[in-house]
Amino acid sequence: MANENLKKAKKAKNDEFYTQWVDIEKEIMAYIDYNPDVFRDKTILLPCDDPEWSNFTKFFAQNFEAFGLKKLISTSYAYESKNVNMPYKVSLFEEKAPHFDPNINKIRGKIFTLDHDSNQNGVIDIDDLEWQYLEGDGDFRSDEVKQLRDEADIIITNPPFSLFREFVNWIYEVEKTFLIIGNINCITYKEIFNLIKNDFAWLGTGMGRAISGFIVPENYELYGTEAKIDSCGNRIVATNSCLWLTNLDHGRRHKPLKLMTMAENIKHSKHKEVKGQKYKKYDNYDAIDVPYTDSIPRDHEGVMGVPITFLDKYNPKQFEILYLGNLNGFPPNKQYINPISHIKGKMKSNNMINAVLTIRGKDKKGNYYTADNIEYPVYAPYARILIKKRGNL
Repeated sequence: MANENLKKAKKAKNDEFYTQWVDIEKEIMAYIDYNPDVFRDKTILLPCDDPEWSNFTKFFAQNFEAFGLKKLISTSYAYESKNVNMPYKVSLFEEKAPHFDPNINKIRGKIFTLDHDSNQNGVIDIDDLEWQYLEGDGDFRSDEVKQLRDEADIIITNPPFSLFREFVNWIYEVEKTFLIIGNINCITYKEIFNLIKNDFAWLGTGMGRAISGFIVPENYELYGTEAKIDSCGNRIVATNSCLWLTNLDHGRRHKPLKLMTMAENIKHSKHKEVKGQKYKKYDNYDAIDVPYTDSIPRDHEGVMGVPITFLDKYNPKQFEILYLGNLNGFPPNKQYINPISHIKGKMKSNNMINAVLTIRGKDKKGNYYTADNIEYPVYAPYARILIKKRGNL
């Protein structure tokens, strides 16, 4: 249910999902464990992050000295530019500032900076955070936020879900180091997949239920077992459909995936689609279908189609990524003539089947495709990545 909420939020461009401290801490510490100096003497930009809501700003401000940061910059988006239906509340942090102006506070973004001990108490932390109004509304695409991007060494944030592709392109315009949160399905975006395939980006250390949930506004409807209100009164929507995307190195991506042989998988697998079954071959590409990452056989020399969640365990020295078998660059070796989709009892012409991997038979829900030049039905499994092993596994 929470996953459906995130889909609706993206469609409605309601991007008010705030990351929890525990998830930020868990992810960031994985990079520090791998490289203790990863943030030392670095300027970190946190765009789209108001410290009144964002735990990113609070977390890095509190750990400014521990991480050895040079400078922390955070920007917020003007309230009236947000697509949210909730009353605006002026925070004490804003109101007590001598330059606070209620006439412009809702229409201009803010910039928060931390780089020195402003209160002269001997420690640089969140109490030294200073802020001013931006000239514009704080949109990351504005020239003034682009200048901040160019100044930064590392960009870290939970960007607007509805603008995820554009945000990643914004980062790669200047080839910055980054760590951001996105929906798992971003893997299937052509732009994102090509970055991963070419080793310009990879998954972080947390994906799916490793990310415990997001704080949402007061007007956000909570329902289902994955929603709750925490001890601080925050409204939490948990989801298993998000990931961290980055080009910061971490130890997990160098850990080889432990695998069994094809025969061992068939005999011992915990998955009924694998245990006691033969690995299915695709009808329109020379490869086998592997429905679960832990079922990848170490003794198969050819190409394999694996779930997109495989990237959570992907080691570039162990496997080569070839294609995304789902609309973006996949080269099928068969074209279906006059294909018809049979979905939930409804039939209609659907040429999309020529752009995805297919398997003979019907899927679990009974959906399938037929065509003039085949005597059997075929179905398309959920998005697969075509991979091949490198050397000995």
